[in-house]
Amino acid sequence: MKKLGYTIWKYLTFFGIMSFTVTCNFLLFLQFVPLEEARLNRAAPATMINVLVLTAVFCVVDEVRRRQMVKKPVRKILEGMNQMMEGDFSVRIPYLRGEESKNEFDSIIKGLNHMAEELSGVETLRTDFISNVSHELKTPLAVIQNYGTLLQDTSLPEETRQEYARAITEQTRKLTALITNILKLNRLENQQIFPEKKEYNLTEQICECLLGFEQAWEKKELEIETDLDEDVMVCQDAELLSLVWNNLFSNAVKFCREKGKVSVSVKKEENRVEISVSDEGCGISPEVGVHIFEKFYQGDTSHAAQGNGLGLALVKRVIDIVGGEIYVQSVQGEGTTFRVILGKR
Repeated sequence: MKKLGYTIWKYLTFFGIMSFTVTCNFLLFLQFVPLEEARLNRAAPATMINVLVLTAVFCVVDEVRRRQMVKKPVRKILEGMNQMMEGDFSVRIPYLRGEESKNEFDSIIKGLNHMAEELSGVETLRTDFISNVSHELKTPLAVIQNYGTLLQDTSLPEETRQEYARAITEQTRKLTALITNILKLNRLENQQIFPEKKEYNLTEQICECLLGFEQAWEKKELEIETDLDEDVMVCQDAELLSLVWNNLFSNAVKFCREKGKVSVSVKKEENRVEISVSDEGCGISPEVGVHIFEKFYQGDTSHAAQGNGLGLALVKRVIDIVGGEIYVQSVQGEGTTFRVILGKR
């Protein structure tokens, strides 16, 4: 009923406008031709008919123009928006004159298509994130459940019981680290963590972080080579940057070959500082290199048990927040170098 009422109202309005136009034209005609003369003038009726016909033609042409230039693109835009609201972010609204057109409708369509593309990417990331989190949580929980069941056996030797307890503790530690990293990454990505810049000694911080992995590098008999400028002072958030150094050093030690070398350097320049961390490991292929800063991405699945694929995602987000830059150089079979560039202020 509403649609029928709207249609009737639309056409009444249309004919009303047409009648008003005819009346105005008639009054305008009378200003130039006196009434008595107009009555006697045989051309008057023909003139009025012509005016009426022309008015009707112009009204029809205007309605056709409105349908093609206004109603049709608006309908396309509304259809596309309805699909987006229903969760279909693959929809792309066709342009009227082309993507580079200056037409207002094309500008709106371009914005909506860009929004749909961004939302599609976010939806894909969200789906992948949930899938990966579920997988990463499921593995340690399954191990904890299995060993917990085995520990209920009262006939277990004490040595075996201790071994199972250590396995449960290790898996609990991994689970805690995973949840902690997820929370950190979530806070970083939602900008709930803001840099608290304060001047401090970067060289000293890097040395302290590197020494935290002494046990790990001694176990693999690694050679540690350092080239550190003394007392490099920067005005940055020390707590955030410690996440960067710990993750880079952890990866360098983890992926470096046995009895290989890990190199760390800190070089200050006029307005910036460059920090590099290198290892003599398996290296990164170009295909893997494109994805290393993505959440849960693990290029070398043989080391998957030692991490959860969130380390470099945290590193990249922190570097973005503090206004720095990070680069990766790698040769398969020879090793990898991460370069971080920070401003002093």
